[in-house]
Amino acid sequence: MRPAQIQNLKPKHNNRPTVYCVGGITGLNIQVQPSGNKSWLMRIRIGDKRREIGLGAYPDTGLAAAREKARELRDKVANGDDPVAEKRAAKAAVVVEQAQSITFNEAAKRFLLWKSAEFSNAKHAEQWRATLATYASPVLGNMQVRDIGVRDVQRALEPIWLTKTETASRLRGRIEAVLAWATVGGYRSGDNPARWAGNLDAVMPKPGKIARGDNQPAVTLDDMPAWFAALQKREGLAARALEFLTLCASRSGEVRGMLWDEVDLTAGLWTIPAARMKAGREHRVPLSDAALKLLNGLERRDDSPYVFPAVRGGMLSDMTLSAVMRRMNDAEPGRWLDRVSKRPAVPHGLRSTFRDWAAEKTAFPRDMAEIALAHSVGSAVELAYRRGDQLEKRREMMANWQHFCLSSEK
Repeated sequence: MRPAQIQNLKPKHNNRPTVYCVGGITGLNIQVQPSGNKSWLMRIRIGDKRREIGLGAYPDTGLAAAREKARELRDKVANGDDPVAEKRAAKAAVVVEQAQSITFNEAAKRFLLWKSAEFSNAKHAEQWRATLATYASPVLGNMQVRDIGVRDVQRALEPIWLTKTETASRLRGRIEAVLAWATVGGYRSGDNPARWAGNLDAVMPKPGKIARGDNQPAVTLDDMPAWFAALQKREGLAARALEFLTLCASRSGEVRGMLWDEVDLTAGLWTIPAARMKAGREHRVPLSDAALKLLNGLERRDDSPYVFPAVRGGMLSDMTLSAVMRRMNDAEPGRWLDRVSKRPAVPHGLRSTFRDWAAEKTAFPRDMAEIALAHSVGSAVELAYRRGDQLEKRREMMANWQHFCLSSEK
């Protein structure tokens, strides 16, 4: 049968394919579906079984190519091979390969779903996700977990190992946990490349030996009144949020997520629910006169419950407050630098400024300042939390902090 004749073959049945013997190679046929589609079919006996093996669709596979495939099949069978069994084994291997293939991003996602029951609150789980997404995913995210080695983990850690050592150390542990899950799940084998002891400790400096570079750069005490005055001159809701953060010595996330329902303006009190606190406990913040004046001057939006909403009504992004400080640093280069690291101050460093003020400029007990910062630093403070949070005593402390921040006006 010539190619032109094959092209003109028509189906003879409406409900089943029609098979035509092509000739030239014993067992080689072409199968015509009721729709008119054609494909090659090789009928051959392998051992004591009669097999039908597809050789491809026509015309993608032409007559010459089909004959060549048919000859190869007959030669294999003559040599004692079973092409059908080989094809099944190859397909099974592909299935196994696909089942065992998983990227780091997918492994991290599944691991966190499995791990979620252990987290004390949703914020803890989000911290894991954020750390892995920010620092691990750009390097490891699209890699198959089975292919990740020590050098790959190094590449993820090195950019922040010297500058954000504490964060980098947590990141290493979280990568190790994800890869351990992947090993137990059968997605990889061998040693865990993120393990520290006897592994990464041989190629990276020990965290405890690194001069601490992950302390957040803070405004110095001497510069604080002038810095606060410069901040008050800036316009925009983000600047007011940063101003409020400073007056309350709060974390960025606590202020950005602040809801009007959490505020009692009459009592001068802001109550942050446990779900939004790093320590997982409710935290009460006594509001100074300046903080209350700031809140009373804000416009409440009907479409948003947030005190400091983003343009579209949601929560401000983490970078919004940082951008305010960055612009302040750009406006006066070299002015607002951390005393030790000489790096430009950042929002979280303002809490360190508050802590330095309480220790160096006041006689307030250290534990009171730590409670104001919502820190858990030991059994004494834990007991203080259980008996009470020294709210009225802290109200006096925050009033004094307000006076210090505003002292450039005097």
